[in-house]
This record gives sequence, C-alpha cells and structure tokens, in this order.
Amino acid sequence: MVDGGWTLCLNPHLRSIHYPLLTIYDIPSTKKTTMLKNYLLSAWRNIRKHKLYSAINIIGLATGMAACIVIMLFVFYERSFDAIQTKNIYRLNEVQKFPGMVASQKVALSMFPMGPTLKEDFPEVLNYTRIRWNTQFQMTFGEKRVYFPQTFFVDTAFLRMFSYPLLKGNRQTALQKPNSAVLTESAARKLFGNEDPVGKTISHYANDTLSFTVTGVLKDIPDNSQLQFDALLSFNTIYKPGWMNGWGGNWLNTYLELAPNTNVAAMEKKFPAYLKKHMTGEGEGWKFYELFLLPFKDVHSHAADIGLDYINFQKFDQNYTNIFMVIALIVLLIACINFMNLSTARSSERAKEVGIRKSIGAQRFQLGLQFLGETVLLSLIALCIAMLLVMLVLPYIENLSQRKLSPLFSQHPGLLIGVLLGTIGVGLISGLYPAFYLSSFQPSKVLKGSVLTGNKKGNFRNILVVAQFVSAIFLIIATIFVFRQFNYMQHQDPGFVRDQVVTIPLDGVTSRKYDLLKEELSANALVKGVTGAQDQLGSHLDQSGIEFRGDGPLRQLTSTRLIVDPDYLNLYKIKLAYGRNFSHEKQANGKEYIINEALAKELLKDDPKAGLPSLLGKHFGFDSLGYIVGIAKDFNFNSLHYKIETMFLFNQKDWGYTTVSVKINGGKAKESIAFIQSTWKSIFP
Repeated sequence: MVDGGWTLCLNPHLRSIHYPLLTIYDIPSTKKTTMLKNYLLSAWRNIRKHKLYSAINIIGLATGMAACIVIMLFVFYERSFDAIQTKNIYRLNEVQKFPGMVASQKVALSMFPMGPTLKEDFPEVLNYTRIRWNTQFQMTFGEKRVYFPQTFFVDTAFLRMFSYPLLKGNRQTALQKPNSAVLTESAARKLFGNEDPVGKTISHYANDTLSFTVTGVLKDIPDNSQLQFDALLSFNTIYKPGWMNGWGGNWLNTYLELAPNTNVAAMEKKFPAYLKKHMTGEGEGWKFYELFLLPFKDVHSHAADIGLDYINFQKFDQNYTNIFMVIALIVLLIACINFMNLSTARSSERAKEVGIRKSIGAQRFQLGLQFLGETVLLSLIALCIAMLLVMLVLPYIENLSQRKLSPLFSQHPGLLIGVLLGTIGVGLISGLYPAFYLSSFQPSKVLKGSVLTGNKKGNFRNILVVAQFVSAIFLIIATIFVFRQFNYMQHQDPGFVRDQVVTIPLDGVTSRKYDLLKEELSANALVKGVTGAQDQLGSHLDQSGIEFRGDGPLRQLTSTRLIVDPDYLNLYKIKLAYGRNFSHEKQANGKEYIINEALAKELLKDDPKAGLPSLLGKHFGFDSLGYIVGIAKDFNFNSLHYKIETMFLFNQKDWGYTTVSVKINGGKAKESIAFIQSTWKSIFP
C-alpha cells in the first residue's frame, strides 16, 4: 500500500499499478514473446497436473485426427489423378443400343476410323490418339524374356498430347516410325539392366512375330494416373488399310485434344450427322450409336456408369469420394466438440484459478490466450499420436484400398504443412469456446462459490452435445448402410459359384499351350476343375452380332457373348433351365450355343405362346451351322449395377482363350496356389 491508496504489483513481465477504481497495464513489446512462452509453460504444467483429463482429451482428439488424416489421404489421392496433364484432352465414348439388348449401355470403346475423321471434320480437334491395350505382353531381348502387365499401341501424337516425362528420346518423333517402342524406366531396367536401351531391338513372339526399336524411355507412370502401361508401341506397326473402313467395330479407345474454349456441348450435337455421314455402308446402323465426350481429368471419377472401360486404372466414383470427405470432417467435428465439452465440464475445477488470476489483475484476453495455448498444445501432442496411429494403420488401409497412400507426404511436402496448420486451427477452434467460457467467470461470484455465467452458455453447451450426438448417429447410420452394402455384395447370389476359383490371364503365346496346362493342372487332387474363356465373369463382356433362324424370318440382333470351353458351366455351376451342356466331341466345336433366359425371351417375343424349350435345336450363331443346345438360367455376368442382358455362350476352341479358371481345394489353398505356380513355370519357363 502506498500513499493515495495505490497498490503496486510488480511482475517480471507484467507491470500493473492499481488505483482504487482503476488498473493501468503496461506490457512492453519486448516481453510478448516471453509471455507466450509462459502461457505455453503454464499450459504444459496444467496438462501434467491433470493427467487423466489430459489423456482422455488427447486420445479422443488423436483418434479423430488419425481417422480424418487417413480418409483425407484417400480423398487427396483420388482427386490428384492425372494432375500432371496440361492439355485440353477428352475421351470419346459411345452409348450403344442394339436390337436384342435389354437396355442401352455406355462404353469407353470407339471405332478405328473415328480419330482421323473427327480431326478432318471438326476444326476443334487439334490432335488425336488411339489406344489399343495388350495385357501380359511378352518382350524378349537376347535370352531375356519379360511379360509386361500392360502395353499400348498408340498413334504418333500420344507423347505430344500427354505430359508424361520423357527421359530419353524425342517426344515429337519417338513413335513416328513403324516398329518403334518407348519403354518406362522399370520396363527398360527389366530388359536391359543398366544398359542404354535406346536404339536396341526387342521382339514379341505371338501369332505375329514383331520386332521393335527402342526410341525413348519414359519416367515410370505415377500411380495416380488412369493410364498405366509399361511400353508404348507405334500403332502404324500393325496398321492395315482396311481398318479405315471398320465402322461398327469397337475395339480401342480414342482421345481428342480440343482447342481451348471449345464448346463441347455444341460439338456433341453435331455427332449424329457425323455418324450418318461416315456409316453409310452400315445402313441404319448409325442410329444405334450416340457419341459423347468426357474430360480426361474426369474419366477416373466420372465413369462409374461406363462399361468396357479396360484401361481406366482404379476408377472410383467421385460421389463416394465426396462422402468420404464429409465423413472425415464429421469425425473431426465430433472430436472437437468432445474436446470443448470436456473443457467446459471442468469449469468448477478451474473457477478458483480464474477468480484468483482476475483478482490479482489478469485481463480476460490474457486468460483466453492461456486457455487457447493449452488447447493448441494438446492438439500438437494429439497430432504426434495421430501420426503414429496413421503409420500403424496405413499399410492395412493401402492393402484394403489397393492404393499407395504413404508416399503422398514425401511427394507432396505441402501436405505436412497443411496437416500442421490444420492441427493448430483445430486447437484454436476447439479452444475458442472453452477460453471464452472460462475467462468469463466473475471473481466475486467465484469467491461466493458460484460459477454460473448465464443460461446462454449452458444452452450453447447443450447445442454442442446435441450436435455431437447427431454426428455420431449419422456415422452409425452410414456405417450400417455400408455394412449392409458389403453384406449384399458378399452374399448376393450372382447365379454362379465363384468361391475358390483362381483366374490366370493368357496371351497369344501361352494360350497355345492351354490344353497342356489344363491337363497338367487337372491331374492333381489339389485342383477340382479347369476351364478357359475369352473373358472373365464380373467384367463388362463384349457384344457381338448374331443371327437367329427360327420358324419365322431371319433375325439379326446383338447380344453379349462369352467364348468358353465345354467345362465352363460345370466349374462355375451355372444352372441349365432346359437342354444340355456343351459336348466334348471334336465335331461339335464351333457349332453349339447355350443362351440365357433373357435372350430366349427376346427370341420368342414375337411368339409369346411358344415355350423356351422350343428354341432347342434351332439354328443360331455366326453361320448356318450353329444351333442352340441349352438355355441357362439368368445370372449376373456383369456388375450388379446393371440389368441382366441377353447373352450366349459359344464353344469355340480355335478362337483361343484369354483367361484360365482353376477351381482349387479350399482347405489347402496355399498348397494349391503353389502347385499352380510351379506348373506354370514348368510349362512357360
């Protein structure tokens, strides 16, 4: 106490002179940093003092942050697809509705002449490239033989349109000459080791033996690219002049580079006239097609309803990506609300602290800064724990999602900065209300034992609790729907048995030894059955024109086809409604057809009184020698998203198979797979 009733209180960092009715504060700017350190130190002491409370808060926040980070890593990965591409590129797609089809279908396929004719007819088209994919493409160099998972035959303009980094070679001319090949780094290393591959010759031995000169090396294609390949081969290597008349044959993908600011909608309106102009040789066939364009950067996330999309790597519907992002934010919101409620729930414990601090001159904003410092510090500690949790669970998430998420932090350092700033933001947002609430206590009421600050603050806490419960209920409901969807997918009967079936892809070389492979595998008790086909159930199967010669006039229609060997129905346990299975007799090869119920009903739509068995023995197929031997019950050979289409199965061994299905002994799965691998290596060393 000094003269005049003044009270002098000295603090190393805060000097205050108290008058009876007035307090004057003087905070030197040089001391602000020290004050901040003191706030953090005080926060750390408070965390240590209340270990149980702090642990609950940190663990809750860390769990929410870890879940949010993992989900947002997935979202970031999905949204980063093809970010390196800079050109205005669109993919050409078709809507097909042929006679005999149950419903129209969108497909990623296009016709060979479309690329050059579109460039000729539309000034908006600056360039084009077509892609014909090849899986398990064998390449040899000397004594070394390598199977590339995916190779593309492409037009010259491919490297000029797409911005994949070229390490060696000339982007303008690398694919200009026939028999040119551009390899990725990994592919070049497999064939040549540390040698320079440019200028060397590699060979492909299949139905047609081809040799290629390596003209360039690309940097490995990033995982977040819809186009995944090991080698690019010049399309003019296999070009045949007759292909320019191949209207109606859809067997490749076409990509167009459009001029900037092109009105795509106006361009699409001209496509019917374009089809009518060029498909004059197909009669009215042009009416069965509609063309539409899809931006290349949208192909990955906006093509869920497009079938026969063979080279769209890891395509994922953007709607699901958005849902995941919402879920991540809700999880984080729940964690933040929980933090707020726990902080304010301890108000009675901290009331005396606030009252004492205010009675000795602490201002409200100073108390608020201290409480915000505590929440930020808690958030940073929670972040450290969250990152440990992310590192632990990420391998399982990557295996489940089939995506490499862990390299994102190293490839994009800005993500770490974003996570850190986001954490500080979470700490500030989570601490704003507790800081405001706790700093509002009045010393006089605290000293009297009352910390009530009004109904408004109590109402706000109630709002937070309600919001937390609503968010939790939303997540529970979403989880139930997801579980039901997975349960539906796992237990829905597709009409065939797919358990314990291993599929093996074949190419032009390995398919020649199909009979030997089948014989060797079938001889072991670990294998219950072997069959071959030109496609795999569950994928979007090809369409084919077909003829039906019944009691009425000749009918020409289009239906889904599947080329199989005689044991196909037995291995997959596809049930027959009428008739019999394929014969193993040699003379029956290429003559017998089995149709599904949907196609049978389509064939009899003009004669509804006739029963399905009446179709047995009727002429059907690609020529007059074919006939129907059986009618299979309908089964889901495409995605469950699609209606069951008309379909026929054709026993034609001479056309070759692209996949082998092996039914294994489920009780000895490891031994069975090991046997299949050893048998494969013995036949194809």
